[in-house]
Amino acid sequence: MNRNDWIAHAARLHAAQQPFALVTVLRAQAPTSAKAGDKALVTEDGQIHGWIGGGCAQPAVIKTVRQALASGQPQTIRIAPSDGSAERSLGDVLEFGMACHSGGTLELFIDPVTPAPQIVVFGDAPVARALTGLAPRIGLQAVLVAEGAQAGDHPDAVRVIGSDRVDTVTGALATGGLVVVATQGRRDLQALRAALALEPRTLWFVASERKAGVLRESLVAAGEDPARVAAIVAPAGEPIGARTPEEIALAVLAAVIAARRGRPARAQDTTAAVEAAPPKSGTNLPPKAAGSCCGGGNQTRAEPAPPPAAAEAVPVKKSCCGG
Repeated sequence: MNRNDWIAHAARLHAAQQPFALVTVLRAQAPTSAKAGDKALVTEDGQIHGWIGGGCAQPAVIKTVRQALASGQPQTIRIAPSDGSAERSLGDVLEFGMACHSGGTLELFIDPVTPAPQIVVFGDAPVARALTGLAPRIGLQAVLVAEGAQAGDHPDAVRVIGSDRVDTVTGALATGGLVVVATQGRRDLQALRAALALEPRTLWFVASERKAGVLRESLVAAGEDPARVAAIVAPAGEPIGARTPEEIALAVLAAVIAARRGRPARAQDTTAAVEAAPPKSGTNLPPKAAGSCCGGGNQTRAEPAPPPAAAEAVPVKKSCCGG
């Protein structure tokens, strides 16, 4: 048996974006066939490539590997002689009773290796391009979806899908991931429909609050589930005062990281998002987010609404978010 054959298997699984765990023997107390420093690659389905000892240790290792791959957290385990095979926690170490009577004690470190998470970016606008460029630098694989998009124009994307048709998108991508719609005025509604069809864990929309509200109403009127529409996070991004496409992309990715680390994303209440009436003219508006050109951030004071005549005299300016 080649005790280092795990290296070739690790390269193959990494290239195929398949998860595995690297298991290393930290300590071995005789009689054991494994020695400190021995290593093995273990897959979720229980395949072992390398050497970490005989069959007595393998059930505990495979069970812990599955748990580590699910949680993404490394784990140290100890397998020692015992009257039973029950497990117990000893601080940072999980101890298993030896399943057979050969004796000896093994302490192993289980390190899960999972593929980089994927983020799906809809759009071919400046913010979408900036998102696909920045995402790999924080450990995310960016898939870009835009009507007519060409792979050569997006070298940082791991994949480019040149159609935003719902059937094309759902046939090409898995559901339940992280999605950002950054179309900025080009096929916004179509991209949102395709993004919702992916049943994303979180969906961010780079747009002003006003524009997002109008499109939410259109989506519900077209038959989309109101609760899922209300869960669209818009304006997108952390309140860092972003203005340029690159700054907006950075703010959005900061929100993506926060969601990945367990902080709930900002989502509007269903009633407020879909059915809220516009404010009456001439009244003071509530404080409005102003951390970015897309409406993200915190405002320190409320501004009075302009009189009707003045409001009509000022032309509406299109924001960098496309709305």
